[in-house]
Amino acid sequence: MTPKIFIDGEHGTTGLQIRQRLEGRTDIEMLSIPEADRRNADLRREMLHAADIAILCLPDDAARESVAMLDGNTTTRVIDTSTANRVNPDWAYGFAEMDKAQAAKIAAARFVANPGCYPTGAIGLIRPLVSAGLLPATYPISVNAVSGYTGGGKQLIAQMENAGAEDHIASPHFLYGLSLAHKHVPEMKLHGKLDRAPIFAPSVGKFAQGMLVQVPLHLDLLAEGTTLARLHEALADHYAGQNIVEVLPLGTATSAPRLDPTALNDTDRMQLIVCGTEGNGQVNLVAVLDNLGKGASGAAVQNMELMIGKAA
Repeated sequence: MTPKIFIDGEHGTTGLQIRQRLEGRTDIEMLSIPEADRRNADLRREMLHAADIAILCLPDDAARESVAMLDGNTTTRVIDTSTANRVNPDWAYGFAEMDKAQAAKIAAARFVANPGCYPTGAIGLIRPLVSAGLLPATYPISVNAVSGYTGGGKQLIAQMENAGAEDHIASPHFLYGLSLAHKHVPEMKLHGKLDRAPIFAPSVGKFAQGMLVQVPLHLDLLAEGTTLARLHEALADHYAGQNIVEVLPLGTATSAPRLDPTALNDTDRMQLIVCGTEGNGQVNLVAVLDNLGKGASGAAVQNMELMIGKAA
């Protein structure tokens, strides 16, 4: 039977991207609500109960409301792209490459929490090294990142693009999350297998899509004898056998004059780079991804594919 897919919030940035990725497919049936009826609770409830998989592209409270609408329903499966359930132990975390068994957990789950864009890069760099015993779970991690402004949704997009608006943001680059209480931090700590919360410094650039996530480390605070080559080997071993997360060759940072946050735009992949000079005691781990691809809509579609048995 053809799986029925409903995007609750399909007219927002993430929902529109998912819809575009699914257009024209004959192996699924799309259920939809006209934009004028998007706040019609009865119609939303009807679509949620009719769907085989509901993809929630909503703010946290609205996502919780949608899940509550499924009370008594034991068949509709859910992918939640909000932050509401990313540290909920009853939900599978939707980063399929995070561990070797994660794709199977997603495929079997009823409830899947889609990762955040920044955490995808940070966890993608951190977790393999903690699991390999190279990075202590107690390390005082800092995560520095820049994203395209589409990550902020429709309001930020309008502020960045509409020069005539009263709340127009003219800055070419700005730092935010200054209280160090960003909602992504618990997600990074839990799924990064860290004992202490990382210091997270997010920023936005004057470009629509793309992302760089950086995790700088001192090698003498890692496992004894850890080198750039050993870190690279651990990452490469962790991601062997799949084609979504790519660990670039160790010499990439030496030969490349710069790293471009837009390099993977319009793809659903992620690249990891080990930067530094062997012997100087420092390393900068960098993830490159499209904040709307592997960082959001692309990951949601990947999780949907796993749940309907279309991907390994």
